[in-house]
Amino acid sequence: MPNNNLYFNNHTYFSLRYGTLSPEALVKLAKSKGVEMLGIADINNSTGVMDFVKACDEEGVHPVAGIEFREGNSYLYTGIAQNNEGFRELNEFLSEHRLNKTPLPERPPVLPNCFVVYPFEGLSPAKLRDNEYIGVRPSDSGRLLSSPLRNRQSKLLVRNPVTFAGQQGYELHRHLRAIDNNTLLSKLDPSLMGSPDEVMLPYDELLRAFEHYPDILRNTERMMAECHIGFDFHSIKNKKTFTGSLYDDKILLEKLARDGLEYRYGKKNKEAEARVKHELNLITRLGFASYFLITWDIIRYSMSRGFYHVGRGSGANSVVAYCLRITDVDPIDLNLYFERFINPRRSTPPDFDIDYSWRERDDVQDYIFKRYGRKHTALLGAMSTFKGRSIFRELGKVYGLPKAEIDRLVHHPGDPDGKNHITDRIHALSGMMAGFPNIRSIHAGGILISEEPICSYTALDMPPKGFPTTQWDMYVAEDIGFEKLDILSQRGIGHIRECADIVAENRGIRVDVHCIDKFKKDEKIKDLLHRGETNGCFYVESPAMRGLLKKLRCDDYLRLVAASSIIRPGVARSGMMREYIHRFHHPDDFEYIHPVMKDQLEETYGVMVYQEDVLKVCHHFAGLDLADADVLRRAMSGKFRGKKEFDRIVRKFFSNCKEYGYPDGITKEVWRQIESFAGYSFSKAHSASYAVESFQSLYLKAHYPMEFMVAVINNFGGFFHRWVYFNEARRWGAVIMLPCVNHSNHKTRIIGKKIYTGFIHIDSLERNIGKGIAEERENNGNFRSLEDFIQRMQAGIEQIVLLIRTGAFNFTGQPKSQLLWEAHLHLGKNTVRPSGPTLFKQQLKKYALPKLESSKLEDAYDELELIGFPQTMTWFDLLQRPVNGIVRVGDMMNCVGRRVQMAGLLVTVKYVRTVKKEIMHFAAFLDDTGEFFDSTHFPDTLKKYPFRGNGVYLLYGKVVEEFGFPSLEVERMLKLPLQADPRSA
Repeated sequence: MPNNNLYFNNHTYFSLRYGTLSPEALVKLAKSKGVEMLGIADINNSTGVMDFVKACDEEGVHPVAGIEFREGNSYLYTGIAQNNEGFRELNEFLSEHRLNKTPLPERPPVLPNCFVVYPFEGLSPAKLRDNEYIGVRPSDSGRLLSSPLRNRQSKLLVRNPVTFAGQQGYELHRHLRAIDNNTLLSKLDPSLMGSPDEVMLPYDELLRAFEHYPDILRNTERMMAECHIGFDFHSIKNKKTFTGSLYDDKILLEKLARDGLEYRYGKKNKEAEARVKHELNLITRLGFASYFLITWDIIRYSMSRGFYHVGRGSGANSVVAYCLRITDVDPIDLNLYFERFINPRRSTPPDFDIDYSWRERDDVQDYIFKRYGRKHTALLGAMSTFKGRSIFRELGKVYGLPKAEIDRLVHHPGDPDGKNHITDRIHALSGMMAGFPNIRSIHAGGILISEEPICSYTALDMPPKGFPTTQWDMYVAEDIGFEKLDILSQRGIGHIRECADIVAENRGIRVDVHCIDKFKKDEKIKDLLHRGETNGCFYVESPAMRGLLKKLRCDDYLRLVAASSIIRPGVARSGMMREYIHRFHHPDDFEYIHPVMKDQLEETYGVMVYQEDVLKVCHHFAGLDLADADVLRRAMSGKFRGKKEFDRIVRKFFSNCKEYGYPDGITKEVWRQIESFAGYSFSKAHSASYAVESFQSLYLKAHYPMEFMVAVINNFGGFFHRWVYFNEARRWGAVIMLPCVNHSNHKTRIIGKKIYTGFIHIDSLERNIGKGIAEERENNGNFRSLEDFIQRMQAGIEQIVLLIRTGAFNFTGQPKSQLLWEAHLHLGKNTVRPSGPTLFKQQLKKYALPKLESSKLEDAYDELELIGFPQTMTWFDLLQRPVNGIVRVGDMMNCVGRRVQMAGLLVTVKYVRTVKKEIMHFAAFLDDTGEFFDSTHFPDTLKKYPFRGNGVYLLYGKVVEEFGFPSLEVERMLKLPLQADPRSA
């Protein structure tokens, strides 16, 4: 078969919603056609180059890398890298325009290490630089006879882009283009699509197209032969040194670690000294010192700003990290598995996840970019793919299906009533599209700090986040040797910090939330854990977690660490969470499945609870080395793409077990547990980090419960809706006050025991009004009346009406109805308002108003409409009639086994599918005393008695108990009617 080395401008599916071939599929197609040199040039991106080069290396194909530049749908030119330096030039050129959001020029700047190919109708040959050419499509070859280009064949190349493999691929391309342009397939303009001939043509066909111009064929092959690109997929690409010298890095890290050793352990802790020495030797030998120092530098900066942080990830298993204050988890105290942190065969640094408050994360990211330079720093990209039901929805729109038909296709894809030739086509296309890249986005928190300029490996995007972002994702980063640093945000840290600030303001007490050793001994925290009083506390407030804490009788740090991990879906789904609880309560009533489990997992009663347990079992039970065991763990958690490698290790797992003479039943059961668990597991250090943050929250709630709930409310983060946290504050003694122009701020605040609802909670109230009220009050004192407010605040009638209806002027002593009349009389539509502050107060006209009345019920409905929940009455007060003969939460344990009636305000519902794929629910309610209880709703019951939205329900069912935790198995359920809204009368 003759060599067909004429394809340099090919598209993969990384030409989003355009290409139809993966880089691997493109290379395999080329190999089957006898192609020995092959190029990739995706549209305005270089995402697929790494995968493409790796695939070419595996198939023995010479790779050529480039980028096709387009403005909108207009093809401008293709840049082809002569070498790796040329690849960097292309990436930098594209990045400059994507980062600055400027259009691409009609002609690129001089790119010394690249070839540039223009379209047939492009520049005159006389204007071309030495490295610039004009591409001729086979379909354009006939036009050469009448073109001046025929006399300049030395500047011509064959440009036959490959976008699909055949007719089926072309049809997929058409549908992708319709999706991309949000248009019906029947109305798709041909100019928005590639040409049907963008396939890999047989060499004979190309020879015929250019039979009169053999030099063009030779030019193309010669140009491709001059291009060489390759990447080292084994060495670490992260910044190699922190100080500029490997030796100086070593010395600095040793000094910082030993200084921290004294801070953490005192002067005479021999075990800690030995561990630090051992870790430092490994860290420096494997070349990870700079990674630790860069992380330390980031922590040092954030601590200098007073930011709170939580350090997680496998690096948290390190005593050195603990000494550097990267993490507050003590690996020695927790007996963390050292090999989860690092082992001599590890080729990449252990990862660090650093959590900050959602308010402070951007500041930390900004520091990293400025400290290490934008040429060497980037956010890590991510790739959203076409998957699941969303494909049906996209294709349904392309065919113009009505919403009802699309919904049926999405939710009931196999429904025979919806089957026709269009839905058959959609099903076929969805199978072809599944897993295709759809949109480039941003990783949750990954940052890369590179030794070489980032553009040596990728072009950069500028998403709304505001920082340069790689065009490929974490899997590619890992393939080429990058280890990301995760700078994450969470609201849990925000409410911890804010609570400390509120306590200082409201009580004059300074709280150090980093006294974790003190917190571990705190009796009030132990009591909260034991009773499951964890609402608002980081990671331990969900109904499932609250129930688990009660079942485990959790009252200490180590048990909470375990609970933080076994609550994960894998442990629960495999049945091992219940087994763990059983073994905890009955340590003599079980047998270890194998002696290795007793040796390695005695702390967790033979149950795999942490990621380390997967490593231990794979290593000690199945004989895998630690590197293979870690690949297995990472693959199951979706963080490893090497399927061949994964399959090899799985085969090795089973063959080793067979060699050891294990019965098949035991091997299969151990594998089942690994398989169900590993994908959702936490490392012990990760769970311990979460538990540290939980203890910080628990300490604040135990000692300053009202301030704590205000902080949770103000951070808008937690498992529940905000009204649950207002209810919780009331349970702990707070008096909940309506918004008030003389006491409320934009956010909710506490004065003594009174919590004033923030203006931010009033639906449709403008932000500048909510913030401006507090500023005006601070500058010029409290408001004396509605009239005074109107004079001082530039608020329209709609905004003042909202404030009146939510009780913000109750301090005047006037009923809301009278205030509303007064506001409308003073600020009617024809009233002229001054545009800014006035030198003299405007005298508002006085009106004689009749005495007007309003009711508490009417007020409650105003609150429900504008704040989202009633504040001056409870939901139970709003019922048409009181509920009698009910059991409350405090009585449930006395009613186990009996059928009872309970009344509950619905808090949350969890949807679950049974083994038979039927839907059942777990729900959480509050009784009329504000106490939580849980309920179970089996499929048969749900069909007869479904949930009907928020409100109070009357529930009848059987009280059951598991490990001392009661719940209600519901048999009948009725949503109770509320009193009529008097405003509608």
